[in-house]
Amino acid sequence: MRNAPTILHLDMDAFYASVEQASKPSLRGKAVIVGGLGPRGVVATASYEARVFGVHSAMPMGQARRLAPNAAYLVPRFGIYRDVSEQVMGLLRELSPLVEPLSLDEAFVDLEAGGAAWDEESARLVGVKLRADIRAATGLAGSVGLAASKMLAKIASEEAKPDGLVVIEPGTERALLAPMSVRTLPGVGPATGDHLRRAGIHTVDEIAEAGEDELVRLLGKAHGHALYAMALAHDERPVVAEREAKSVSVEDTYDVDIHDRVRVGLEVQRLADRCVRRLRGAGLSGRTIVLKVRRYDFSTLTRSETLRGPTDDPGVVREAALRLLDSVDTTGGVRLLGVGVTGLADYTQEDLFAQVAGERVEHGEEGAPEEPLAEREAALSVERRWVAGHDVRHAEHGHGWVQGSGLGRVTVRFETPESSGPGRVRTFRVDDPGLEAADPLPLVRERRGVSGGDGGDAEGGGHGVGGVLGVEAGFLGRERERGGGGVGEAPPVVPG
Repeated sequence: MRNAPTILHLDMDAFYASVEQASKPSLRGKAVIVGGLGPRGVVATASYEARVFGVHSAMPMGQARRLAPNAAYLVPRFGIYRDVSEQVMGLLRELSPLVEPLSLDEAFVDLEAGGAAWDEESARLVGVKLRADIRAATGLAGSVGLAASKMLAKIASEEAKPDGLVVIEPGTERALLAPMSVRTLPGVGPATGDHLRRAGIHTVDEIAEAGEDELVRLLGKAHGHALYAMALAHDERPVVAEREAKSVSVEDTYDVDIHDRVRVGLEVQRLADRCVRRLRGAGLSGRTIVLKVRRYDFSTLTRSETLRGPTDDPGVVREAALRLLDSVDTTGGVRLLGVGVTGLADYTQEDLFAQVAGERVEHGEEGAPEEPLAEREAALSVERRWVAGHDVRHAEHGHGWVQGSGLGRVTVRFETPESSGPGRVRTFRVDDPGLEAADPLPLVRERRGVSGGDGGDAEGGGHGVGGVLGVEAGFLGRERERGGGGVGEAPPVVPG
């Protein structure tokens, strides 16, 4: 372990909820809960105002509603979360080439590797400036921990929450760790914690007192050795630079099991299109198409097909996903569907789709019949829902966000991140021709004579629960559970 606190851990405070509060002036200072809103939904993030009521990430949404019935309940907007995360990660990469993201809102940085810090004073100055830069760029708060190891830096950032900075001075680590719960150490989850508690070990100091041999006897050789070393504040894990993505994927969980086979096919095609948008957005293509199906009895099946070359063509991905669906029995209903692409490359095989089309011509099947396409468009039109928290624009009233919808009506609050106060509330028919889905606005805009947006008087209207089929999450790549959140792309309007 190094002699200076030059490992930095950044954790953006209540990230999803903070982004929603920054973009919606009417929610600032209020309880905001982000996650899946259906009966199977879970909390992805709760604002600090909501945590006062006992709401926390990974909690079932039904329980959260009982604890905080008057909170604002919103569906995640993963697109804007990724955009803000990229801004923050960009600031971290300016400090060092060794940046290890753990999720959209959390990362380690080796400041010494980038020459940004070499002792306690320089590290502290970097932490202070980083927090100021993040707030200037995004309007959000981040908590920073600085220490001589990754384990201690993360503990420091936890101590710094919310919106603070904590530096652990070398030489003070053992005294700091001693009274802390065993659950503080990496790798000690509920099961290991219970096992240690039954052995009379509750604190980190008691782990150190138990000795390495006793921990090996209790937990096994690898885990026992590692845990004993961490209890002594020894953590030699290096900061590892971000690895390249190995897959791109999206998935949806449905409030009500889907039984209709045609509907299942339409959902698979929609997921395939969304996956390709993410693929193209990353400038990638892929060779292996993967379909994930979780059935009514929670059994999960995964099917894959490897193409002759990498592609980012939505037609090819859709067809491959549908072929994979043909091999899956969905009798009884489907509760989750996912489509992913692996075998990533930064090029495409240009004639791949042409080859597929050519094979169709040879069999006398050139072109897709018009009737299924019309049926698909009709289904999407009927099933379109305005999702709580997502962005819309009205021809007359401008930019706003959906507070809730139901019974053929949708309630919208018209405000932007720059609004001076809560915006006006209006209710429309769900098929109002003047209302359309919109892209999120930047949380912080460059001031070049731009006016303050659509602020106005609040005319009432509660926080609606909206409608959505589930919270998506990438299921193939590296991911970190944070409640019900995930890394997939969620469009402002979710069909079906």
